[in-house]
Amino acid sequence: MPELYAWTDGACSGNPGPGGWGVLMRAMDNDIVVKERTLQGGEADTTNNRMELMAAIAALETLTRPTELTITTDSAYVKNGVTQWIHGWKRNGWKTASKQPVKNVELWQRLDAAQKQHQVTWKWIKGHAGHAENERADELARAGMAPFKP
Repeated sequence: MPELYAWTDGACSGNPGPGGWGVLMRAMDNDIVVKERTLQGGEADTTNNRMELMAAIAALETLTRPTELTITTDSAYVKNGVTQWIHGWKRNGWKTASKQPVKNVELWQRLDAAQKQHQVTWKWIKGHAGHAENERADELARAGMAPFKP
């Protein structure tokens, strides 16, 4: 049975400004790529964090049945948010420890709902460090942003 991996990235020109997100998905069997799929999109007026979240959401929402997968992101915001902070936010009615509303709450809720259907392992890697799959996700994110740039 192939293992599924997704590398996600977001990009923004200005913050806020035009932004894009990209996903590289691969089914691997003994380190051999069995199937590859790419996803990308963007918005005219957004933030980098929103695009990072949208990439992860897109990766999960594109799956049509419950799946075990590893998502690798270069966003500590997404990785820490989904594996640590979200539990307290939900317990506190989507408020931070300082009782402020969680930023991008609708995207966090969407990500939370999307990941419930799957068994997800979250990994973080340093961005722009020559990691081939992360660089590819970054290219997809920039391509997703391109139609929205003036």
